[in-house]
Amino acid sequence: MTAYIVRRLLFMIPTLIGIMLVNFGVVQFAPGGPVEQAIAEREGTAVSARVRISGGGVEVVQGPGEGGGAMTGDDTRSRYRGAQGLSQAQYDRLVEQYGFDKPAHVRFFQMLGDYARFDFGESIQNGRPVFAVIWDKMDVSISLGLWMTILAYAIAIPLGIRKAVKDGTRFDTVSSTIIIVGYAIPGFLFAILLIILFAGGTFFNIFPLRGLLSTGWQQFPWYRLVLDYFWHLTLPIIAMAVGAFATSSLLIKNSFLDEIKKQYVTTARAKGLSERRILYGHVFRNAMLLVVASFPAAFVSAFFTGSLLIETIFSLDGLGLLGFESVLNRDYPVIFATLWVFSLAGLVLALISDLTYMWIDPRIDFEARRV
Repeated sequence: MTAYIVRRLLFMIPTLIGIMLVNFGVVQFAPGGPVEQAIAEREGTAVSARVRISGGGVEVVQGPGEGGGAMTGDDTRSRYRGAQGLSQAQYDRLVEQYGFDKPAHVRFFQMLGDYARFDFGESIQNGRPVFAVIWDKMDVSISLGLWMTILAYAIAIPLGIRKAVKDGTRFDTVSSTIIIVGYAIPGFLFAILLIILFAGGTFFNIFPLRGLLSTGWQQFPWYRLVLDYFWHLTLPIIAMAVGAFATSSLLIKNSFLDEIKKQYVTTARAKGLSERRILYGHVFRNAMLLVVASFPAAFVSAFFTGSLLIETIFSLDGLGLLGFESVLNRDYPVIFATLWVFSLAGLVLALISDLTYMWIDPRIDFEARRV
C-alpha cells in the first residue's frame, strides 16, 4: 500500500506539469493579454490590435481599420506604439513589468518553481498577492461546495437505494419523473425560481439575497451566527444540489440493481439471510464503488464551475466568480494559480477515492497496480 501511495504521489508531478504546460501554451496564442489591457487602460480606449508575446518576441496583429496584415519587427512595433501614444521606453517597461520580456520556456519553468513553493506572485488586476486573493474567496467556495455535496449525497444515497429496492413500482416511476424534471431545469433557473418564491420576489420574503452573513454578525452569539450562516446558504445550496442529487440518485440506483442481480445475492438469499443484511452487509459496499469514483470530480466542480452562476445570482464572491473575472481581465497569475490549486486538489481527491475503494472492498489489490 505504501509503495502504491508513493507511486501515485510521484505520478502527480508530471500530470501537474502537463496540465500547466497545455494551458500555458494556449495562453500564448490567446488574443489580448495584460500588456494590451494596460495600454487600453492608459489610453482610455479599446485596443484595435492584438499583442501576442511569445518566446520568439512580440508580434502585433492589426485589427480592423489599422491597415490589415500582421506587423512584426522593431519598426512596426514602434509605429503601433506611436499610434497608441506610447513611447518605446514606456512599452518596454510595460512588457518587463508583466514578465513578458523573457522567453516563454523561461517563464514557464520559473512559474513551476514558484508554484512548487506555493508562491503565486501578485494579481495583475489589483496588485495583491494571489494567495491572499484566493484565500479571501475560499469561505464562500468551501461553504457552497461542502454543504452542496453533503446535501446531494444525503438525498441521493437513500433515494437511490430505495429506488433500486422498489424498481418498477409506482414509487420508482414517480420519483424518476421528479428527478428527470429536476435535472432538466438548469441550476441558475431554479435559483431564480427560489428567489421569486422565497426571497422577496412575488410570494414570500423568507431568505436573504446576498452574502454569507448578515450585517453586524460580529456581535452575534455563536448559535445565532450558525443559524444566520445556514439561513444565507439555504437557497444557493438547494439550487446547486438539485442537478447533483438527480444524477447521483440514478447512478446509485443502477449500481445497486446491477449488484442485486448477481449470483452472490441469490446465494445469500438461499442461505436465509434477511434482505436488510444482504442489502447493507454485502450489496452496499460493492455498489458504492461507482459513487466513490465519481466523488472527486463532483467535489471539485462544486467549488468552481458549478458555482459560477449561483455566486453571481446570490451575490456571493467565491472562486467561481474570481476565475471568470480573471479570464476576462487576463489576470494570468490568478488564472494559473487557481488552475494549479484545483488540479492538485483533484489529483489528491482521486488518490483518496482509490484508498476508499480498499476500505469499502478489501479485495482490491493496489500493490498490483502500476500507477
